[in-house]
Amino acid sequence: MKFTYKTNGVCSRSIDLEVEDGIVTNVKFNGGCNGNTQGISLLVKGMKVEDVIERLQGIKCGFKDTSCPAQLAEALKTL
Repeated sequence: MKFTYKTNGVCSRSIDLEVEDGIVTNVKFNGGCNGNTQGISLLVKGMKVEDVIERLQGIKCGFKDTSCPAQLAEALKTL
């Protein structure tokens, strides 16, 4: 399944995701801190959706109430 999630409260504008059989197969952040978002994308590739959510939800960026990793968790919760 391919889908795009519109982020809230972070520098990235959206996240393009691919998930197959409960496994994250591809993640691409549109905008945000390029090096960090590329790293997150590669680290979660091949992980179970529920494991990504568990690890990334609640992470904050500076004084923001959320972060790009937390927004990825929110995107995966919509499945």
